[in-house]
Amino acid sequence: MERVVLAQKLALIRDHWRPKIVGTLNGQDVKLVKFSGAFPWHHHEREDELFLCLAGRFRVEFREEGPVELGPGEFVIVPRGVEHRTVAEEEASVLLFEPAATRNTGNIEDPVFTAPPDVRI
Repeated sequence: MERVVLAQKLALIRDHWRPKIVGTLNGQDVKLVKFSGAFPWHHHEREDELFLCLAGRFRVEFREEGPVELGPGEFVIVPRGVEHRTVAEEEASVLLFEPAATRNTGNIEDPVFTAPPDVRI
């Protein structure tokens, strides 16, 4: 058994938009990431995603409906197939819960935003 201290793990993250795996269970990854600015529009064909705000504020924007604003302790689940993007005016720390091997940019490949898979801290 390993205790994970989120604050310690977040202190190791220096870059934005590069999720890091901090745990795995039942085929799902628990990831930490820092947001700053706007992420590209994308969707995930087969994966739902949970975004839990740990610090700061950010919003998840949707093409089909209005944005969802999140602050510390709040989360939203984005269903598979729903086009979305995340936007943080200032840095936000976020916990992601999604199926293992989910590419952060979903259906798009982006030279700046697509993160290497399976990076653990």
